[in-house]
Amino acid sequence: MTLGTSSALPLSARIRGWLPSSADDARIRVLAWASFVAEVLIIGTGGAVRLTGSGLGCPTWPTCTADSLVSTPEMGIHGIIEFGNRTLTGLVGILALAVVVLVWRIRRERRDLFVLALVVLGGVVAQAIVGGITVLTGLNPFIVGFHYVASVALVAVAATFLARRTQAPGPRELAVPRWYAILTRLTGLALVVTIFVGVLTTGAGPHSGDSEAGRNGFDAELLSHLHSWPGYILFALTLVLAVVAWRAKLAPAGWMLALLAIELVQIMVGLYQARNGLPELAVGVHMVLAALTAAAFTVASTRLRRPRG
Repeated sequence: MTLGTSSALPLSARIRGWLPSSADDARIRVLAWASFVAEVLIIGTGGAVRLTGSGLGCPTWPTCTADSLVSTPEMGIHGIIEFGNRTLTGLVGILALAVVVLVWRIRRERRDLFVLALVVLGGVVAQAIVGGITVLTGLNPFIVGFHYVASVALVAVAATFLARRTQAPGPRELAVPRWYAILTRLTGLALVVTIFVGVLTTGAGPHSGDSEAGRNGFDAELLSHLHSWPGYILFALTLVLAVVAWRAKLAPAGWMLALLAIELVQIMVGLYQARNGLPELAVGVHMVLAALTAAAFTVASTRLRRPRG
């Protein structure tokens, strides 16, 4: 096509021609990974907001103060930390939107990727609103907990996009024995319960995000013990799945082993923080590892099926 012919095309046709025509396009791969990393990173910065007592560093929403969009020098380090987390939300949204735009041309043949990209984008917008509600309610522990769980879910969806991008579209069939698929679902249930009880435990503990923020009223010490049991069950089930997959050379073997390794580190961090008075850094690492655990489990689950035929 000559330059003159190209310039004569309608703008919509030129844009469509620029968009990727395949999920293998490097632009989709790079932006999808950037979106995933940003989703994980915002959990880390959100944890920093909470663990440094900066939850109300910006006391209003959507502006930082009634008179300023950004933090002011008078607000100190807490304002900087909270506003930094809000700024990262904007970056997360831009990356999510970029992924949606890049898969637009292939939205019919790769409807799975298009839907996943839309879920991430919609989730980011919803999370921004929930974050505002969190501030306006004075860091209500239940809303804070929901905010975190939703962030973990978005990490899992972004990980699913990365996994499905490399897989062929179309009808799928089981690539593992049926009992193995059922046991994997039970493992997923154990993971959900572990994260849920962990959120309640954090909501009852000392890291409220602000000295004036309330707690959920539960017994933190009791919950910490209850939190450990589904965690150990999760680890035991993952161990079985990893060993079976490795010995039988099943498709999820690599990711099940990765999941097992992450869970082992998570258990070690959990024991350390419980025996050392919940140090802030350890709690933050624990939060991020929970999101990576959900991501690894999600990717492993996508390996349970393969394209039919």
